[in-house]
Amino acid sequence: MAHSSKSPDSLENLTLELRRGCLPLAVLIALRTEQYGSSLRKLLARSKLKIDESTLYPLLRRLESQGMLTSEWREHDNRKKRFYKLSEYGKGVQFLLTCEWEQMNAAVQKVLTRSDAALANPQPSTDTPPDSAKDDSDGTH
Repeated sequence: MAHSSKSPDSLENLTLELRRGCLPLAVLIALRTEQYGSSLRKLLARSKLKIDESTLYPLLRRLESQGMLTSEWREHDNRKKRFYKLSEYGKGVQFLLTCEWEQMNAAVQKVLTRSDAALANPQPSTDTPPDSAKDDSDGTH
């Protein structure tokens, strides 16, 4: 299959989509300690998560409007800066999203480490519930 930069499934688009999905969680985790915008960008960049201001500030406003963050203007280094931190609601959301991330990451890791043979010849899953329609002889189902 030929690579086309106009293809909606191009690597660049998929990478951007993946990043967009991860950034809100990364921001929530980073804001467990109070940060202002540029300090947050630097903190994320040190973790290899570079984020443009044009992406970060709308994300911060959206998270704040959803009640996950609180903010206040304060003087810092002789300049007024807006400081952000997690609200109590945001702490709960961050915890739940982190759990979801860990589960998703573990599932993707399993897929990544399976052999081609296992993928080609899948074994029945033990995670599926028993078939509820297996014996209907008593007429209760």
